[in-house]
Amino acid sequence: MQFNPGAVLAPAVDWLNANFHGFFAQVTLVIEALLGAIEAALMTLPPFAVIAIVVIAAFAAAGLRLAILAACCLGFCWLTELWQASMQTIALMLVAVLVAVAVAVPLGILAARRPAIEATLRPILDVMQTVPPWVYLIPAVMIFSLGRVPAIIATIVYGIPPMLRLTTLAFRGVPHDLRELGQAIGARPRTVLWKIEFPAAKPTMLVGLNQCILLSLAMVVLAGLVGAGGLGAEVTRGLTRMEMGLGLRAGLAIVAVAILVDRLSRSALDRGRGPHRRA
Repeated sequence: MQFNPGAVLAPAVDWLNANFHGFFAQVTLVIEALLGAIEAALMTLPPFAVIAIVVIAAFAAAGLRLAILAACCLGFCWLTELWQASMQTIALMLVAVLVAVAVAVPLGILAARRPAIEATLRPILDVMQTVPPWVYLIPAVMIFSLGRVPAIIATIVYGIPPMLRLTTLAFRGVPHDLRELGQAIGARPRTVLWKIEFPAAKPTMLVGLNQCILLSLAMVVLAGLVGAGGLGAEVTRGLTRMEMGLGLRAGLAIVAVAILVDRLSRSALDRGRGPHRRA
């Protein structure tokens, strides 16, 4: 006897579409609005203006070396005529990371304080991190159809586990002495959370953010298969048309964006751990 998961999942998806169509429509509107705002911010200005802003910000945050790297990475995306696709990829990634962090951080704090919740979430996170990334696209496409929204939903789900795990680890690692000191001086629980626990947990949380960003970028590129656009769509187009030049340019642009995002998040991690020495 052969087990067919589709025979179980298809009716469940049909039921969700029939009973939660309004909710899914609202989710689509919110994601499209947020994505549109970020894309407009990235693509309204001329490419050289965006590059200049990023280079100046990188120099102010981490020094000359990162500024030069930012100029090279973004300049490559511009010179290869893949600027719009690169900005679309970055916008998709930013939306997914923002939502993933907004979901994972509160759950991570709750899991750090409630062992029962952490024990419940642990096997779920194990499964989420074991499933191949492209599998997340299947239910997302079945519910939201093709396009950017299912790509972002799948990316959010894929990016939550590392952020949630490391948030839980970060808040568990906050010394009890610091909490007791806050309570001893009469600080409110909210004040203890924001003024004591968050600063102490920040370095580990930034590691989780770095992992969330890189995994989200990888998923957004893969989501080009379902009509998400961006550099992933250019790679897919190059493969389907057997255009080696287009596929290679898009692949190198993905590498450039990944290097830039990784170095920027690592510079934030270095500043979170202590004073940063400029190059």
